[in-house]
Amino acid sequence: AVGAVAVPAVATRGLHLDGLADTADGLGSGLPAEGALRVMKQSDIGPFGVLTLVLVLLAQAAALASCYAHGWRYGCAAAVLSAVLGRAAMTLACRTGVRAARPGGLGAAVASTVSLRRAWSVAVLCCALACAAGLPFGGLTPLRSGLSAALALLCAELLLRRAVRRLGGTTGDVFGALCETATTSALLLLALR
Repeated sequence: AVGAVAVPAVATRGLHLDGLADTADGLGSGLPAEGALRVMKQSDIGPFGVLTLVLVLLAQAAALASCYAHGWRYGCAAAVLSAVLGRAAMTLACRTGVRAARPGGLGAAVASTVSLRRAWSVAVLCCALACAAGLPFGGLTPLRSGLSAALALLCAELLLRRAVRRLGGTTGDVFGALCETATTSALLLLALR
């Protein structure tokens, strides 16, 4: 389970986790939008970021350990499905109408680049694929898998709305936070098998 959490972190060079920590520091700072964006841009990590990272990594490892307890195939399927859902959450955040919080940077490069139709098509497709991924495991697993996709995208959407309202738009850090939020939410529901 720890390895399954570590591999994507290393593969992305910690980029999504860094975004999660920076977003937590920015949103937790209580500063106006410009001050919060300044906090997020700093290279150090604050108490909100540390606490969020620790809790999210523990939740992911615990959820994956529970999934692997049902067999390595289920554990691997849960790890892959949650990673796909994390990327789908970022795709949804790129939809038309979601602006960047500041000019320049990753947030500005991808903000409003995906049509609403395509973004929501990705969401529906991910939910359908999640249900299909649960079919080999029988029982209520297809339903649980579909619900994990819906929950993951809903949690990411709620965070996105909070960030847009609080920061005035998205940033690259927010995209990383959305990915980790969706991944963790999906894993927690998949662990309830």
